[in-house]
Amino acid sequence: MAISSFNLPRPSRPPLLPTPSDSDVVRSLLRLSREISLFEHPKSLQNRNFSSIARKSKLLAVFFEELLRDPAPELPRSTSLCLKEILLVFQRFKALLGDCSTRSRMRLLLQAESVANEFHELTLELSTLLDILPLAELDVGEDVKDLVDLVRRQCRRSVAAVDPAEAALRGEILDIIREIEREIVPDRSKLEALFERLGLDDSRSCRSEIESLEGEIGDRVAEKWTAEMIALVGLVRYAKCVLYGASTPRSESAGKLSFSATDLAVPADFRCPISLELMRDPVVVATGQTYDRESISRWITSGHATCPKTGQALAHTNLIPNRGLKNLISQWCREQHVPFDGAEPGNGGEANAVSANKAALEAARMTASFLVQKLAASPSTEAANRVVHELRQLAKSGSDNRAFVAEAGAIPLLLPLFRSEDRGLQVNAVTALLNLSILEANKKRIMHADGVVDGIIDVMASGATWRAKENAAATILSLSSVHAYRRRLGRNPRVIEQLVILVKAGPTSTKKDALAAILSLAGDRENISRLVEGGVVEAALETIKAAEVAAEAVAVLAAVAKRGGAEAVGEAHGSISKLVRVLRRGSDWARESAAAALVQVCRRACGSAVAELAATPGIEWVIWELMGSGTERARRKAAALGRICRRWAAAQEADRMAGFSAPTITASTTTTVAQS
Repeated sequence: MAISSFNLPRPSRPPLLPTPSDSDVVRSLLRLSREISLFEHPKSLQNRNFSSIARKSKLLAVFFEELLRDPAPELPRSTSLCLKEILLVFQRFKALLGDCSTRSRMRLLLQAESVANEFHELTLELSTLLDILPLAELDVGEDVKDLVDLVRRQCRRSVAAVDPAEAALRGEILDIIREIEREIVPDRSKLEALFERLGLDDSRSCRSEIESLEGEIGDRVAEKWTAEMIALVGLVRYAKCVLYGASTPRSESAGKLSFSATDLAVPADFRCPISLELMRDPVVVATGQTYDRESISRWITSGHATCPKTGQALAHTNLIPNRGLKNLISQWCREQHVPFDGAEPGNGGEANAVSANKAALEAARMTASFLVQKLAASPSTEAANRVVHELRQLAKSGSDNRAFVAEAGAIPLLLPLFRSEDRGLQVNAVTALLNLSILEANKKRIMHADGVVDGIIDVMASGATWRAKENAAATILSLSSVHAYRRRLGRNPRVIEQLVILVKAGPTSTKKDALAAILSLAGDRENISRLVEGGVVEAALETIKAAEVAAEAVAVLAAVAKRGGAEAVGEAHGSISKLVRVLRRGSDWARESAAAALVQVCRRACGSAVAELAATPGIEWVIWELMGSGTERARRKAAALGRICRRWAAAQEADRMAGFSAPTITASTTTTVAQS
């Protein structure tokens, strides 16, 4: 039977928005005109345009106030429509004022013509609307009409002109940029005069300007001026240090690495495991691990054929873009106002702009040289702390800056500060060295500098804070990415000893960095016996129970077992049961590492490990489930474990049927199964 159309429910119409009454429009105009007339411009630029619109708004406020003498004015239709259009113009004026007040001073100076044009165009629109406003039809006094006519004539005379003083100031700033490009150090007195005219007259205002510029560069709000803005960041940072001194550090508890002028807690998943920096172009390698493209490419081209994080051999060297993670990082950067270059390789972007911007590079070089000279002459702990904090900030914002700071001679000057009784100074010194160590060339400088490695170890042993100890461990991790240094660090018994102590006693973040450093050291077979003797196996097994670091701990056990320490892992108390527990409930990476460790232990260690594994209740189900839902490597390792368990069971059954004694059977058959 057909369904009648009238039985169907009728779609509901969206409710119509109420049309604002004339009195509502006039009240909005009065409010906006007063707000604009009282608007406080925090910058020392575009003052003429701000003052001009403020005066006009103040005069028109008198007109709007006059219209509201009647609580519910009845206006002619033509007047009502005209006032609504004027309201839109006032709203755009307010938005423009707000936008200018939030821009960096340097961007406002660079875009002086375009901003002046925006003010001019809006003023002409207001002039046109005032021309067609039927004043004769309105019941307002003649003096009020004269005010409106005055504003109309003023608007008609508007021109898009830049204040000559601002034009001259911009020219002088750009001249300094060109001087820096030619490696000419700016005259201090001239620089000071320019920055005073800009309103950048102390360290705080300069720091705020740097943050604003970096945010605007990252958001690509003025791509035409990107190169100049990048150069100006370097200039402002240099001027801040030279004119107003190094900034007072905000807090020792800030994160190790961040990417704006303030320390941000960068999510761990957004950091490259190699460089510890925010990933700009995350890619996935054959093992499923994600790295920043630049870091992993450098790792592979230097001759490595293994995954830095897991230590396993790479089946191929293809790098697959991790677009989902890249989008998440980009979104996080926008929310945190952190510059982010999301360009694909070869497409350019800010990173290329920075490397090609000679003025920015020379400004950074001058800043590094100035700060290192200041550090060498710092008479007090407080002064040294400020300078080291600035060096720490500079060294975390790019490879060029790290090179400049090291070339200026900062590394040997940081070493004595590791023993400082001032907690903040010690943290800043260690973290500055960590940031410097990310650059490959600086690793050599650090490893060959007298006493620096011993100083790092001393901080791990007796640092004033866990943050200092943690960053010292992270420095060991960074240095050990070079194969020769990994072996050299592994030969130092104090390195392993202190890393093990941090794993056992440190907070979660410290445990993670210490385990990561141990995992890197375990990438060299020569280090395995020293790691075992140093108690790494026991420390990792003890740490497995903490879910936050279980994956790192199991990865260490898998790496040790793979390179000759399988027997030590198998004989450690409770190792099999703890690895099986991770196999049941761990993360994907943890389960993969646990399966790899168990395979190595069963194949290379004593046969009792196979017997204990096979006797574990429900092990068949755990292995079967991992074969179905684990990573590709985990599925392979689970299949190997299944074969080991089946062969052990078959050998047991054969021995039982042959009538041999149980002890003899177990000793012979489990060894055969394990070796298979």
